[in-house]
Amino acid sequence: MNDFFLIKYAPEIIQRSIEHLVLVLIAISIATIIGIPLGILITRNKSLRQPILGIANILQTIPSLALFGLLIPVPIIGGIGPVPAIFALTLYSFLPIIRNTYTGIMNVNPAIREAGRGMGMTDRQLLFQVEIPLALGVILAGVRVAMVIGIGIATIAAAIGAGGLGVFIFRGISLVNNDLILAGAVPAALIALIADLGIGALERRLTKGKI
Repeated sequence: MNDFFLIKYAPEIIQRSIEHLVLVLIAISIATIIGIPLGILITRNKSLRQPILGIANILQTIPSLALFGLLIPVPIIGGIGPVPAIFALTLYSFLPIIRNTYTGIMNVNPAIREAGRGMGMTDRQLLFQVEIPLALGVILAGVRVAMVIGIGIATIAAAIGAGGLGVFIFRGISLVNNDLILAGAVPAALIALIADLGIGALERRLTKGKI
């Protein structure tokens, strides 16, 4: 095995890493924009809690390769390339974001809510000025989990021509070449680690000093 495989494939690793990050960042952004409001919605409407969380749970249990394959014949969002990959990654990201948003808001101390209502706050004011700031750490933890999961699952996107570091892994498997497999797996693991540490640091900074 070549101990310097990262240097050997450096130019393509950089290219594939950028592709990988773009797929994940777009998917996580979409999932966050949709998932946080859904998490808030089910704190206000209990009848929607089970259906929304149930659907998110089901999506999470579908094998990633199967989901990518199922999306190929779907019009508009399907086919080959980054669009179906982003769509699939978005679906996988919903559960941790929705669940953590719901959990964070519901775990806010009821006494703090009552104090806010006693001060004449509307439900909207209570949500944006009290509940979300106090739940921010839990919400960011959901985004953090979604990001790490997305980075791992995005390696499968290469199977439908979406690029990313999975290109190395699939090429390495087909050629029985461990250097190629590691050239995809090691950078993906490093990106996941950096993302986890980065969002964790942001989470601690934003929640520092909060009740």
